[in-house]
Amino acid sequence: MKRPNKEGAPSVEAVEERTSPEGNNGGQATAARTQRRGTASNGLAAVRQAARQSKSVRFTALLHHITVDLLEQSYCALEQDSAPGIDGVTWQAYGENLEEKLTDLRDRIHKGGYRARPARRTYIPKADGSQRPLAILCVEDKIVQQAVATVLEAIYEEDFVGFSYGFRPGRGQHDALDALHVGILRKRVNWVLDADIRGFYDAMAHAWIIRFLEHRIADKRILRLIAKWLKVGIIEDGRVTRSQCGTTQGAVISPILANAYLHYAYDLWVHRWRQTKRPAT
Repeated sequence: MKRPNKEGAPSVEAVEERTSPEGNNGGQATAARTQRRGTASNGLAAVRQAARQSKSVRFTALLHHITVDLLEQSYCALEQDSAPGIDGVTWQAYGENLEEKLTDLRDRIHKGGYRARPARRTYIPKADGSQRPLAILCVEDKIVQQAVATVLEAIYEEDFVGFSYGFRPGRGQHDALDALHVGILRKRVNWVLDADIRGFYDAMAHAWIIRFLEHRIADKRILRLIAKWLKVGIIEDGRVTRSQCGTTQGAVISPILANAYLHYAYDLWVHRWRQTKRPAT
């Protein structure tokens, strides 16, 4: 990753991935794993710092942050009791010989051999009697998506505006309600707008998702991974359907893609309006 030359700022050095330790000594392996996790964390800390220092930095080298240890952390972050995808592999079953599987997965990601699989479609009832479509991914696809989402969060958590609360680390709807409560009590508020974007996840155009991401992401390998997940489609009743719009609800990568889309399509406009709007006298 590096800053554009036009800024005259020095390049940000990428933290290179370390190889796995040799030997079977449990204590040595644990110590080496902890050291590698620290290295990965330091690498993403450098990404955060670069994103914080300049809003025009485009990150050209991000894939090397997808390490075996980040994949392991991503695996551990998944829900253990979630339903399996189309391959029928459960979280527990994937955990057998985990490091060997994750090493192979890491190699396939870096060599371009990783292939995403269609998500299995299911439906959950909504309060109004309708049904919400939900995508169930294979465990391996969830792991890779979680790892990529972690890398993207290192950048976009420095970009997202303060009034953005949905599906962000350490934030939630209760925090949004608290902010609304404080705002109403302490500010001169004459009206409150409550709106819902109908079918938002299903309506995001793939081309615009990638175009928005390209404001910050210049690593084509990361963008290709995201494009794979957008295009791989949904399998339902034995048939695979694909679309030029939408990111599946239930996919691990979908929340941050949705937040990035809203950031450029709506939040920045609102933020600018708030900064330039003057209260009536």
